[in-house]
Amino acid sequence: MTAFLYALTVLIWGTTWIAIKHQLGPVAFEASIAYRFALAGAVLFGALALAGRLKAIPSRHQPFVLLQALCLFSCNFACFYLATRSVPSGVVSVVFSAATVFNVANAYLFHRRRPAPRVLAGAVIGLLGIACLFRDTLLGTALDRDTALGLGLALLGTWFFSAGNLVSARNQRHGLPVATVNAYGMLYGAALVAGVAALRGVPFGFDPSPAYIGALVYLAIPGSVIGFTAYLTVVQRIGPEKAAYMTVLFPVVALTISVFAEGYRVTPLAALGFALVLAGNVVVFAPLHRLSGQRKGRPEAACDA
Repeated sequence: MTAFLYALTVLIWGTTWIAIKHQLGPVAFEASIAYRFALAGAVLFGALALAGRLKAIPSRHQPFVLLQALCLFSCNFACFYLATRSVPSGVVSVVFSAATVFNVANAYLFHRRRPAPRVLAGAVIGLLGIACLFRDTLLGTALDRDTALGLGLALLGTWFFSAGNLVSARNQRHGLPVATVNAYGMLYGAALVAGVAALRGVPFGFDPSPAYIGALVYLAIPGSVIGFTAYLTVVQRIGPEKAAYMTVLFPVVALTISVFAEGYRVTPLAALGFALVLAGNVVVFAPLHRLSGQRKGRPEAACDA
């Protein structure tokens, strides 16, 4: 199940960058973010309520649910949407792949948890692969003031995402259900973005075009309801450091789609990049598979795991 959720998240979030491009237009980015998470939160909240799985969150944990909303459902996306005004979305997705490094660093800074050597090695190999995949794009982006600002915002958004991983892990350790926290958090995030936008006088227009509505629905339901629930469940199962490695795979999915949809040509350097990303994934996770095979038939080992 963990492998399935991992692959599902990579597939969904590897395609959301394309949908985000369709939301950059006449509608203010604050409105688009608010619409996305209001719809996602309402759908998830209603589904959980109908299934009898919506749980009450004690008041002492509400500040941490709000903090998760700040990190995962508002501030990070505001940074990403702003960044795509200055740099190509492909570059933003590359910067986002640095979440695996941020998660390792934040885990050490806040919890003094040293990463396993294989996690560090896999992260380095994967990031080298991303550099090979996007070498031409990165070199073709002139580093002027606007580009530097866009890259800075993309890094800040990635840091918020990483911090949200740790907050979610904290909430899960205290027994808060992932889906319930996401439902409340998405509604909180939508309200936060809408409130700040209202204070700034941002107009809340709407684009009735099929492209905008289709992107909104895709980002809200698969991209948010399914994607965040699957991702944060993986965080619960294998930890934020290993879970964040999937961000390295998102640009690979985007490029694979480009091969068939946009005629992207795989150069030898890009092929090397693909191979390095996959090799990094093997380095991070292969030891877990081997240990699992060695422990079969040992109940005490399974309990420890």
